[in-house]
Amino acid sequence: MSFQAYLDTIEDKTGLTPREFIALAHERGYDDPATKAGTILEWLKTDYNLGRGHGMALVHVFKKGATIDAKHVGSSGSHRDESDTLWLDGKKTRP
Repeated sequence: MSFQAYLDTIEDKTGLTPREFIALAHERGYDDPATKAGTILEWLKTDYNLGRGHGMALVHVFKKGATIDAKHVGSSGSHRDESDTLWLDGKKTRP
């Protein structure tokens, strides 16, 4: 599953865009670089029933923003993406 597909699936499951999750994480202080991934994963599991893979996709976005490693762009692996920049504003608004 591509990185973007993880984010799209999270939106389908929760009704929240990645950008909305960023705001929620900020409210809780989870965008602080010192916040451990386990703390964020526990919150996402408890409040949104998200598993580890989907949760780690959001952890990446919280800590590193919308950019992903270019090695995944155009590759043939299961985690390939079309761009090194993730769309965070929801599937309906993606150009």
